[in-house]
Amino acid sequence: MSTASRLTVVTGGSRGIGAATCRRLAAEGHDIVLAYQSAAARAQEAAEAVRAAGARCEVVECDVADPGAVDALFEAAASLGTVTGLVNNAGITGPVGRLVEVDVGEFPRLFAVNVIGVLLCARRAAGVMGRGGAIVNVSSGAATLGGPGEYVHYAASKGAVDTITVGLSKELGPDGIRVNAVAPGAVWTEIHADPDRPARVGAQTPLGRAGDPEEIAGAIAWLLSDDASYTTGAILRVAGGR
Repeated sequence: MSTASRLTVVTGGSRGIGAATCRRLAAEGHDIVLAYQSAAARAQEAAEAVRAAGARCEVVECDVADPGAVDALFEAAASLGTVTGLVNNAGITGPVGRLVEVDVGEFPRLFAVNVIGVLLCARRAAGVMGRGGAIVNVSSGAATLGGPGEYVHYAASKGAVDTITVGLSKELGPDGIRVNAVAPGAVWTEIHADPDRPARVGAQTPLGRAGDPEEIAGAIAWLLSDDASYTTGAILRVAGGR
């Protein structure tokens, strides 16, 4: 696929891994549809960086757990052309703590964003993509580590993302659409309730540090690229060896 024809939707694109992914993809020739839920000013900053790289960028406020909002997102994307890529990055951690202690009232929203949102966006993307299209879901190393003592519920939602990735890769493979996931470890982003968590967890990895958003963005960009044309159903762990 010519880089001139790439149009990628990135959810949760205003900050952290999402914003880094928008910048990286723009540098590689993708036009971007940047979806965000909050932090409108940050979303505009990320969009300006995309445009500075010579790419087009449409910014859309979108709650990925709302089917109507997801429909509107992809309608906005259609104004730029045919969507060729989707990065399902939007996600929340929910409450932090032992399962018996956390507020279960936040669970529905957690699964609505992290699981239903992935399904809704992937469904719409699959409906408009042609052969050569690619979906990358942002999972988490917690999906296999379990998140004990912190967020077993969050880990469970990301385990669902891994299952969606494998199942959808088999469903869409015959249509020429690839589906993969990146599973980051501790990364320096604002998603953490404890801002010191990346340093603490990163020190426990074989590489001895937390990751940077740009390092995750690089993995996402590879999975969207023609270099990964024979890769589907993969869950690429980018977690410092943990």
